[in-house]
Amino acid sequence: MKIVADANIPFVQECFSSVGDVEIMSGRDMTAAAMANADALLVRSITPVNEQLLGGSPVRFVGTATIGFDHIDLDYLEANHIGFASAPGSNANSAAEYIIAALLDVGQRHGIRLEGESIGVIGVGNVGGRVAQKCEALGMHVRRNDPPLQRRTGDPNYVPIEAVYDCDFITVHTPLTRDGIDKTYHLADGRFFASVKRGAIFLNASRGAVVDSESLAVAGRLGPVVLDVWENEPNIDIELLCGVDLASPHIAGYSFDGKIAGLIMIYRALCEHFGLEPKHEAGDFLPEPEVPVVDVRDVQGDDEAALAHAVRSVYSIQRDDAATRQIVDKPAEERGRFFDALRKNYPVRREFHNTTVVLDEPGGALVRKLLGLGFKVKGHQL
Repeated sequence: MKIVADANIPFVQECFSSVGDVEIMSGRDMTAAAMANADALLVRSITPVNEQLLGGSPVRFVGTATIGFDHIDLDYLEANHIGFASAPGSNANSAAEYIIAALLDVGQRHGIRLEGESIGVIGVGNVGGRVAQKCEALGMHVRRNDPPLQRRTGDPNYVPIEAVYDCDFITVHTPLTRDGIDKTYHLADGRFFASVKRGAIFLNASRGAVVDSESLAVAGRLGPVVLDVWENEPNIDIELLCGVDLASPHIAGYSFDGKIAGLIMIYRALCEHFGLEPKHEAGDFLPEPEVPVVDVRDVQGDDEAALAHAVRSVYSIQRDDAATRQIVDKPAEERGRFFDALRKNYPVRREFHNTTVVLDEPGGALVRKLLGLGFKVKGHQL
C-alpha cells in the first residue's frame, strides 16, 4: 500500500509505515500527479481534497488529521466510494487551552479580572463546549450560542446571537459553512461589529473566513482582538496583523497531545478501512512533558496572576505572537511561505494536564480553577 501524507502530521511516517509505504510532502504541494499511485491520502487543513486532486487516481481512503473538514469534498468521496475519516475532538482541548491562555494574557496586560466578566461563545461543539466549561471554571458568566444545537436539543441555555452582543468577551468556534440557514461565512461582519458592546474583546480561533477581515479592520469600537485564523491564509492581511492585540499562525489546536491524538484516530480508521491490525497507540509517540511541575507559591497578586503564571509556564502565547509578527518584516513574496513555516516548524507544546501545580493552600478557589483548566494540583486527589 502506498500512502501520501502531509509532512506536518507528526510521526506520520513512523506510524503509518507499519501498514504501508509512506511518501511525505508539503500539503500545499499535493497534486493529481502525486496521487497517481497512491492508495491512501493523509492531509491537514491546507489541502483541498476534491475531484481535481483525486480524479482518476487509485486513492481509496482519505484521512484528515483535523477536526474540521471544510477542505474535503465529501460528496465526491462518497460518490466514488472513497473512505473518509477526520479527527473530531482530537485538538479541541488544545484550542480551548489557547483561548484560556489568550484570556489570561489579555486580562493581565490590560488590568481586567476575568472572574465575573461575561463571555459569549459562538459555536459550542467540541472546542466551544470546552471553552465554555473552562471559562466557567474561571468564574466567568458564559452565554452559549449555537443555533443547530439549540434546534436539535431544545436546550434553553442556548441563546440567540443577539444575546452575546453585550458580552465583555466574544469568542468564535464555528465550522466554516457557506450555505444554509446556519452559514458561518462572514458571520462576524460589519453589522456584527457595529452591534457588539463598545470595548468588547474579540477572539477567533475557528476559521479565518468566519470573520469579514475588512469589517474587523475598521471596527474601532472593539477592545483587544485575538486572531489565530485569517482570511486568505497563508497570505494574510498585514494591516490587520499589525492592529490586533495577539496574533498566531493558525496553531490554536497545535498541541503535541492533540496532534498525536489526531494521528492515531486516522491511523485506526485507515486500518479498519483496509482490514489491517493497528500496531501503534498514542503513548508510542508522546514524550515526557518538558514542564512537569510549576510552583506558584511565590507569585505576587491574586489567583488570576497565579493562573496566568501556571499557563505561561506551559504555553507562552506571547512567543507565538512575537513569531507571527515577524511576517511584517518579510518581503511580500515571502510572507506566505513564512506563515506556513511557522506552522510546519511549530515547537512542541503540551497540554495542561501534563503539569502539576504546587501551591500553599490545599483547597479553595485557586485549586478549583486550576483543576477546571485541566492542571493537576499537588496533594489534591481527583
